[in-house]
Amino acid sequence: MNAVRKAVNIFAPAAQKSEDGRDKWSSRPAFVLAAMGGAIGLGNILRYPSIVFNNNGLQWFIPYFIALFFLGIPVLLLEISIGQAYRGGCIIAYDHISKRTKGVGLAVIFNGYVVTTYYVPILCFVMNYFRNSFTSPLPWTGRPSEFYMDDVVNNVDPIPGTFNSDGSVATYTEYPGTGMVPETTGWAAFIFFVVWLCMFKGVGLTGRVVYFTMGIPIVTIIILIGRAGALPNAIDGIKLYMGVWCVLSPSSSTFRATPIPNVDYEHSEKLGAPKIWQEALGQIFFSIGVGFGYFTSYASYNSEFANAVQDALIIGCSNSLFEIFAAFAVFGVIGFIGRRPDPENPLSSFQVGFLTYPEAVVNMPGANFWSILFFFTLMLLGISSSFALLESITTMITDSPMGKKISRPIISTVIVIVTFLISLMYCTEFGFYLLDAVDTWINYLALFFVVWCEVVSVTMIYRYKDVVSQVGLPAFLIFNGGYLTAQIFGLVIAHATDIPGAGAGFAFGIFFLCFAISLFISRTPDTIAPRFWGGNVFLNKMWWLWFYSGNQLTRDLNVHVAVGNNWAIPVFWAPILRFVSAPILAIVFSFAYPAFYPNRGDPTHIFGFAISHLVMIFVVGGLVVPKALDVFVPESHREMRDIPTVPNVTIGTTHGQESLESGHYTPDGTKSVEK
Repeated sequence: MNAVRKAVNIFAPAAQKSEDGRDKWSSRPAFVLAAMGGAIGLGNILRYPSIVFNNNGLQWFIPYFIALFFLGIPVLLLEISIGQAYRGGCIIAYDHISKRTKGVGLAVIFNGYVVTTYYVPILCFVMNYFRNSFTSPLPWTGRPSEFYMDDVVNNVDPIPGTFNSDGSVATYTEYPGTGMVPETTGWAAFIFFVVWLCMFKGVGLTGRVVYFTMGIPIVTIIILIGRAGALPNAIDGIKLYMGVWCVLSPSSSTFRATPIPNVDYEHSEKLGAPKIWQEALGQIFFSIGVGFGYFTSYASYNSEFANAVQDALIIGCSNSLFEIFAAFAVFGVIGFIGRRPDPENPLSSFQVGFLTYPEAVVNMPGANFWSILFFFTLMLLGISSSFALLESITTMITDSPMGKKISRPIISTVIVIVTFLISLMYCTEFGFYLLDAVDTWINYLALFFVVWCEVVSVTMIYRYKDVVSQVGLPAFLIFNGGYLTAQIFGLVIAHATDIPGAGAGFAFGIFFLCFAISLFISRTPDTIAPRFWGGNVFLNKMWWLWFYSGNQLTRDLNVHVAVGNNWAIPVFWAPILRFVSAPILAIVFSFAYPAFYPNRGDPTHIFGFAISHLVMIFVVGGLVVPKALDVFVPESHREMRDIPTVPNVTIGTTHGQESLESGHYTPDGTKSVEK
């Protein structure tokens, strides 16, 4: 028995401990690679090329990079910083923002967990192809679509529903297949076992595994890019990717571009249309992985004084660079097989991985080798994302008072078994259609709503009592009520009238009206705002209403993340979150409801749409009954969340602070108190 225990400890060593007794990563590269493993997955290899293909041309990169730098990286920095500073998973981290925002943390965990339940069944399709890659000739030769749908997915075709002339549902879509797909079920059990092996001992084991699950795919992707680029006519596919620029002609409402044969530019997506922006934002959020919880959970195992700003930039930029360069392999294949964009039949993520690339591999010399390499790469990337997605709920339980009494291996084992049992509904003869529906609504509804809640809570609710003490409760409520009303009802009006300008006009009008009223009724602050904001009463009030919560969060987090030579969170970070990220997220979130209407007769879409709304119940429930989630918060952390009302005073301590009777002073000379 001792020999077995020693062997296990060699393979899966116990995690090192931080000064506060919390498990910690063995090194900074281990954390960065683990976080990148969660971010880089099937979405980078399959989803990204399909979306770019449907929006081909350099104009794609405008919304993409705007989404990366104004949404993806700022939110990524938020999730990493609060996990690292507050030494806990999502619920504990958001409990430190406010005791009423714990529901946001639970909603984030829910998102990641639901994705895990259907992400592994997608990997089952990958494993099916991987197994068949050892057969020569490849079994999908001459029948790629039939092999994918009949041999791999193996679902029974649904019976479409019908609608009455008034738009009501006459008959709902029926799914006659209810049995289990044996191979998909078997692979699901195998993959969950591998996921368990990668995470059951915590970050001590995970920190070793990620060198393998991330290192090998980087090498294999480079090899695949070289092979795809050498294929005949690969340059045509590369041109579709980066060789054209679609512009709006002054005399026409259609795009023009340097022509490529068989490309219908008359129907290219306009840069001003919502679809390209929705897909760019969706890609950034899905591929980076914000809103799923594992960044906060992983960062909680960092040193309290790690360089969070630099880590966030490394992870966010590496994720985008990986998918941008990996797409050359897919577009080389697209040029090789002669596929061109068709607005009536857009390319899907599943087609890239299970139709387009396998179809091209058949015609390559050494087809079996390239097929094995491609699907092995997908398998490794998918597994690293899977155990990252499960980490948020595992950390939530291990951090809870009850979870501290149970060993991590037992908790991990129970979570993996329960998740496997839930995932079996996607292994059925209707599971593929259910998977597609749940994926749609989790990503386009729940994800955007949850991240919007994250952004709003940290820039509006954090230390709100300080704001109330300076300007008064009525002014605080009216201003923030206008901020929320502008976003919510502005979008309602825009969709109801089908006139975006009307919604925007209402939103700006109600926001500035409420701002004017709040200025008129607010008290004159007795604490002067910093820099030029303290120059007069108007600017002073404006600073407290507009910027205080986000600015104070920046200062409080910098106590932890900006120690020594670490990069500090910049002052413009919080304003970007509140006045750029939040409105954009609200706009993209609003697109989900019109998109549901055509699918209202499909039970799988009804199910996915319904469970996506659970995040709203979690957020509102935590707001109304905050004590209900205290079961996940240790007593020591509950004491730390009670921040005194001390306007403009930085909470926390750093190395080298001078201790005073009333608290501490931070290195920049601003007053500080210890939580």
